[in-house]
Formats: sequence, structure tokens, C-alpha cells
Amino acid sequence: MIGTRLSRLARVAIGMALMCLPMAPLMAAEPASATATATASTDNPTIQEKVVRTCTACHHENYKIPVMSIFKTKHGVMADSRAPFGDRACMSCHGDSVEHLKDITQQPDVLFAEHSHNTPAEKNAPCLTCHESGIRMHWKGGQHETNNLACVDCHKIHTDHDKVRDKKTQPQVCFKCHKDRQADVLKPYSHPIKEGKVACSDCHNPHGTVGPKLLKKNNVVETCYQCHAEKRGPFLWEHPPVREDCTNCHNPHGSIHQALLKQRVPFLCQQCHLMNFHPSGTYSGTGIPSGGGAAQQLLLRGCENCHSAVHGSNHPGGRRWQR
Repeated sequence: MIGTRLSRLARVAIGMALMCLPMAPLMAAEPASATATATASTDNPTIQEKVVRTCTACHHENYKIPVMSIFKTKHGVMADSRAPFGDRACMSCHGDSVEHLKDITQQPDVLFAEHSHNTPAEKNAPCLTCHESGIRMHWKGGQHETNNLACVDCHKIHTDHDKVRDKKTQPQVCFKCHKDRQADVLKPYSHPIKEGKVACSDCHNPHGTVGPKLLKKNNVVETCYQCHAEKRGPFLWEHPPVREDCTNCHNPHGSIHQALLKQRVPFLCQQCHLMNFHPSGTYSGTGIPSGGGAAQQLLLRGCENCHSAVHGSNHPGGRRWQR
């Protein structure tokens, strides 16, 4: 019992002694800044740590161009040799930049800013050393590459939120160039792009494709079938314009007509079907003259009132896409 009390008193005495120690040594052990945290101090720093210490001495978290957020991305993982920072850190993309290190008024070897001394091809070269496979294998010779577009025109590297890789914010990036498509999306009928449910990259591959209009599939029809599989068929009775190209009738980016139609029915149908004669004109129950004239089915109504299976029909009697 006495031994237990003594041990308790001893623990209390030790605790009070520790509380009386000066705090200076402990405070000195804390990192001086976020830079010191990002680059752990060691006796033998790696080349990555040396480079990061040198660059972040100026390009710190309060710098006019924020760069520290790159450590929150895959590019900034120093322990992964596949990442730029796992190789030569900042120099992996910006080059050795010897003159810039001597004089900060001199630009780095590769500067990704909009008005830099580098051409789009020079800006793209560091990116393509890693990103020239898979969905980006057709970049060279693609529409964006031939129009002198740089990767950084769409992508932002020194940030943990790249807008173009987010469905909700991606259209904002695309619309910087494609103003006409932005106008289409704002029309009464469009795909749910504003709601963030559909993005441009769901249909298009901006890095290049073998098909037209940078479509992900070989043609328009195959691209539309990714979502609209019920229109795929095969059908016993096929509607030729549907099989040829969905954009014969629809404007996929937006329309003032229902179902994204280019024109309202019957004017849309009459682009192909000149209705000087219509089978329903041989009878009339409303007093309209019969015998080749326009019947009541055509007046102020839609062709789809009868031809409801306009995309194709598997019914034995659906030759005219009526069922």
C-alpha cells in the first residue's frame, strides 16, 4: 500500500518537473513554413528536395501565381517515380532553367503561361513524354493540335481541381472557344449539360480521334447509341435517315424544338417527304375535300400521330413505321 502511494507521488513529481521545462527546444522543432513541411529536412536531401526548396523559396503559397497545390495532385507525389516530382521535380516540366535561377527576371526554359516565349508544341512536349497513349494517342494531327492548342489552355496543373476534368465545370472551359455551342446549350431543349449530368467529353475526345468532329466513336450514330440504345435496332423496318445520321433530324447541342429536333413536325418530315399526295387524303370526316388534298391528319398536327415508330419498327405491319 505504501509502495503504491510512493509510485503515484513519483509520477506526479515527474509530471510537475516536465511542466516547468522551457518550451524553446520544442518550438524550434516545428517546421518554419509549409515549404519545410513539403520538403522534409534531411542530412542528405534528394535532388527532388533540393529543387523544391529552391523553387518554393519564391513560389510559396502566398506567391501571385499559386503553385503549392500541386502537392495535392498526382503530379506532386515525390515518392512515385512515375510522377514529375518523383523524377526531377519542377525541372521535369520546366527544364533546368539555369538562367532563371541566376536571374529571376529571366523566364524558365519552359513557361506554360498564356503569353510565354514558348510555342504550343514546346509547352506540350513535357506533357506528351508521359501522356501520349490511350485516349491521347491521336493527339498529333488532331484538330486541337493542328489549331495550335496547348494542353495548359484547357488543363491547370498547379491546382487540386482541374475544371476540365469535372463534369459540372468542364463546359466552362470548352465554351471559351466554342461560343456557338454555348448558345445552343442555353436553348429550351438540350442535353442536361447545365445540370452537370452530361459533359462534352461524353461524346467528344478532345485529344483526337479517328472519327469526325472528335467523336469518341467512329460516327455520330454509334456515339448516340452509347446512351440511346433503344434506338439501335436491328429493326425489321428501318428508317434510312436514322440509320445514316441522327443529326439529319436532331441538333444534339440544343434546339428550340422538342426532342432536339432541327425543325418542328411536319416541316421536318417534309424536307424529305414532299406531301403533294398523302394516303390519308383519300378520305375526310371534317368536310375537307378528299381525293389527293391534305387530310385532317396533316392539318396543325404531327406526322408522329400516325408514324409513331419513326426510328424503326419490328412489327409485321410497321412498314410505314406506324406501329
